Amino acid sequence: MKMRVIFLDLDKTLLGDDYSPEPGGKVVTALVEAGFEVVLNSSKTRTEQEYYRRAWNLMSPFIVENGSAVYIPRNYFSPKITGKFGVGRGCYRVIELGKPYEEIRVVLDAIGGGYGLKYYGNSTVEEVVEFTGLPEELARLAMMREYSETLFRWKKEGFEAELERRGLRISRGSRFLNVTGDTDKGRAAEVLIRLYSLTGPVESFAVGDGPNDFPLFDVVDHAYIVGDLNHPKARNISSIKELLEVVT
Repeated sequence: MKMRVIFLDLDKTLLGDDYSPEPGGKVVTALVEAGFEVVLNSSKTRTEQEYYRRAWNLMSPFIVENGSAVYIPRNYFSPKITGKFGVGRGCYRVIELGKPYEEIRVVLDAIGGGYGLKYYGNSTVEEVVEFTGLPEELARLAMMREYSETLFRWKKEGFEAELERRGLRISRGSRFLNVTGDTDKGRAAEVLIRLYSLTGPVESFAVGDGPNDFPLFDVVDHAYIVGDLNHPKARNISSIKELLEVVT
């Protein structure tokens, strides 16, 4: 029997405008009860995802900051599987695929003034709350960046090409632009699918809503888009709740 692994986006997919874990929690619980391994794969930081993982009682691996790192709880896989991958960090084995946040900040700080860029690193917590609509508690977690930045506002075009010339990647989420190293959600999912495959056959699923989810859709067996965007491998659904009708 195949293990079923489902990669879930957070913003605008599992989470609504108030960022409450409650509505998405019902979907996560239903998927776990149906036998899925639920893997969060989001632009959100480790600390943000830990907040939702606690609320939903998730124990599976998760992917942070648009594919920048895979966090695997210790003892989730056999040491024979994960022992040669990543680095030990606290209660996790971490496979890093992106650039450290400090390197990204150096580039953004160097060009940001000329383009009027606003991002977590040069914003106050009050500004982050205004830009994102996050409650202050979650805004502070979002500011704890490890591998990426998020561009909220800019006054002048041309910065995307400038960032790419300096070795960074730009992807578009449902609301903002994300700046990472040379990685994406699909690359990180492929790494994790390979690890799962070492335990037996795997059938993979993914749900998202933005262009930054497209690389993820490319690498899974079954993909679903919440909303009206189109991807050749993905089926459109009206909401995350409709997913349960399709896969459970």
